[in-house]
Amino acid sequence: QGQLVESGGGLVQPGGSLRLSCAASTKIFRILTMGWYRQAPGKQRELVAAITSSGNTNYADSVKGRFTVSGDSAKGTVYLQMNSLKPEDTAVYYCNQVHRNQLGQLSQFWGQGTQVTVSS
Repeated sequence: QGQLVESGGGLVQPGGSLRLSCAASTKIFRILTMGWYRQAPGKQRELVAAITSSGNTNYADSVKGRFTVSGDSAKGTVYLQMNSLKPEDTAVYYCNQVHRNQLGQLSQFWGQGTQVTVSS
């Protein structure tokens, strides 16, 4: 669908860092929330981190203190800085944004997913 474009995944050694980026390619009226989910093989998709338009953040317990979410809701850009990566962080990471249009209708958008592999 091409509404959100992600970049920044890859292979990194344990203890390393990666930065994921996501940009909205659709017209923006107002973004309510932006965030990142991940899905490991055989597991359900889970929330990693999210940020609201007012700057409030929320993190999964497993990434607190290691990952930082940031972004600009006016531009539709969101980032995930991942430090001290562990093998259990290996997953496909998906960008997510919830938009509201002029009529007050909500739409949820997903990125195409980017692979993050933590391995020595």
